[in-house]
Amino acid sequence: MNIQGSTDVRFLNDNQNTGFTPFQIYYSTYRVSRLTYHLESHPKDYSSQIGLWKLLGKRKRLLTYLSGKNTGLYLKVLMKLGIRGLKGR
Repeated sequence: MNIQGSTDVRFLNDNQNTGFTPFQIYYSTYRVSRLTYHLESHPKDYSSQIGLWKLLGKRKRLLTYLSGKNTGLYLKVLMKLGIRGLKGR
């Protein structure tokens, strides 16, 4: 997640609108990276695996919503966070 030096990323302000879809995607991506790191050292933690799957599903639904509403912002979010886009989009 290379998002530190960007001045164009206004959705990453912690004190702003946390209901903004790009912010939710950013925060979900942050939580995914933390859970992935945890699971590397605890591979049999099945509760965390289930939580990771649920979180990935939520992020996918948010990405689907954003791609339908604002394609330009969707592409900008994908580039800023360094994540893959949805299949078939």
